Parts: sequence; structure tokens; C-alpha cells
Amino acid sequence: MISSSDILQGKILIVDDLEANVLLLSRMLASAGYTSVASTMNPLEVCDLHRQHCYDLILLDLQMPGMDGFQVMEGLKASEPDGYLPVLVITAQPAHKLRAFKAGARDFIGKPFEIPEVLARVHNMLEMRLLQKALHNYNDVLEQRVLERTADLQENYLETIFTLTRAAEYRDEDTGAHVLRISYYSRELADILGMEKTFVEQIFFASPMHDVGKIGVPDYVLLKPGRLAPDEWEIMKGHAAMGAKILGNSKSPYLKMGAEIALNHHERWDGGGYPAGKRGETIPLAARIMNICDIYDALRSKRPYKPAYDHAKTMDIIRYGDGRTMPDHFDPAILAAFVQNHQTFCDIFEAKTA
Repeated sequence: MISSSDILQGKILIVDDLEANVLLLSRMLASAGYTSVASTMNPLEVCDLHRQHCYDLILLDLQMPGMDGFQVMEGLKASEPDGYLPVLVITAQPAHKLRAFKAGARDFIGKPFEIPEVLARVHNMLEMRLLQKALHNYNDVLEQRVLERTADLQENYLETIFTLTRAAEYRDEDTGAHVLRISYYSRELADILGMEKTFVEQIFFASPMHDVGKIGVPDYVLLKPGRLAPDEWEIMKGHAAMGAKILGNSKSPYLKMGAEIALNHHERWDGGGYPAGKRGETIPLAARIMNICDIYDALRSKRPYKPAYDHAKTMDIIRYGDGRTMPDHFDPAILAAFVQNHQTFCDIFEAKTA
């Protein structure tokens, strides 16, 4: 896992055309113990600096002469093939926040600065960025060894996936046991459906990564206790595409399926899901299997907007619907297999609940 020392050594770049702001932020971060803080007042330098130093976090002012923060973010995208911009924007204009998120920023700091807020947001973003890098670094090593397919390698790999994906889950879940249960549900359902051994193995390892894109969702959206506003819901829905980007471009069959599931696990059989409104068999099979498993576990678990339901009530909702969840959201064949074997999933929930 990422230690406090790792976070304090994270590489930070401050970009602001006002020297007073640069000095204030630099001193603030230095006082908090951050040891690798650079700065520039010239936005035209940012892309080259990032290519040279691969910053873990860029504090970016939006309003600058010559090249504003939105233009800087467009340039940075060329340096980030996975689409994740490690950018924390600085703005005094509330109207700019949504535009900044759509441009790729991960969070924002308002002006005038409040020290506790700045330090909290910097710490959180650095932790998430370093976790993401750890996942990719581990994958690079794993791809060299995956052909061995030894039991020890698979066990270590699964443990790493659970540890890293649990970091995303812990931001909005009461427990990280959710990702463990998803593995067992998905493997069991794939086996019931008669899928070949390779598919069953891959979905076991890939399904826990379904919500890794939540790493890129700002806390004020992810942790909001009430109903999300329309613009906040659009930001939340972006976790599906973000997860696919984080896991994509890999040779590992586990990560390929993980990316496929991350992108499609909120699609519905009737076409009413997101992000693409896919319907029927245009939704990948792994995502269709994982979707009903995810819904089952979400209904069994406590959420900010609902209590935990028992198995009987959960199965009534899956069979007959409650308005929010409806049976025509699921592949009919997968739904039938799930319902016919429902006690198996109840047993997994009871056995794997921490």
C-alpha cells in the first residue's frame, strides 16, 4: 500500500501566473512536509515539464494570459495515454468547475485558499495517483510472468487487485468485502452458465476491478449523502469510461476483461444503461454476468440512500423490480440462471461478509 512517506515524496508542479499564489502554495506544501514541489508561472512550459518529470499532481490555475488552464489540459492529454490527467484546478469562478471536470481535471481548489482544504485535496489526489501507478507497474511485471500460471502467482495477483480496488471502494463503501464477493459471485454464475474454464478463471480475477474508475471521481460527488444533481451525476457516470482507460492497453487477459467490465457494467439489457446505452448481446457477456452480481450485492449492502436488504427481499426486487431495478435490465438467460441458483449467492454473501 501507499505510505504517508510515499505521498509526501510525490512530485508536484504548481502552475500560476501570480507569484504571490505560487509562493503561498509552495510554502503551504513545504510546511506540510512535501519534499518535491516545483513551480512555473509560464503555462507554455507545463507540457514539456510534465514530459520530463512525470508529475504526480499538477496544481493548475485556470485563468492565465497567453494559454489558459483549459488549453494546458488539452496539451497534457498527449502525455497521458490512459487519459488520466493528474490535475487539481485552481479557480475563483464556480461556473468553471464543471467545464474543468469535463476537460479532464480530477478536483478543484477554490480561491481564496483555505489551508486545510488545500492539504486534504492534495493528499487525496496524490494517494489515488500513486495507487494507480502502482497498479500499472505491477501489471508490467505480471505480464512477464503470467504465462507461468502458477497458483502462487494468481493468488498474489488477486491479492494486489483486491488491495488496490479496495482503495476505490473504501471511499464510498462501508467495507471492501464487496470486491471479494463480486469475484466469487461472477465465477459461480459463469460456471453455472457453462462457460469454458479460461473464461471462468478470467472473470474471477477481472470482476473486482469494475469500479476502479471511482479513483477519478471527486470526493464531493462520490461522498455526497443525498441525491446527485444532474451535473454531478454526469461526473459520477464517467467512472465507467475512466476505469476502462486505467485498465486498458494491456496484454494481460485479466486486465482486458477488467477494462471491458469496467466500461460496460452499468449497461442494461433493455438499453437504458450507461455510458453508451448498449442493449442485448452488444453488451459483453462478462459485463452482463457481473452486472447482476453487482446489483445483488448492492441490494444486500447498506448504502447512503438505503438500508441493507435481506436475501428474500433482494430476490423479490431482482425477479419483479422496484422501479429502480427491473428484471428487463438483465440478460433473460443470466437472470434465469441466477434465480434458479439464488441460494448459492446467498451462501457466498454470508461466507464472505467481513
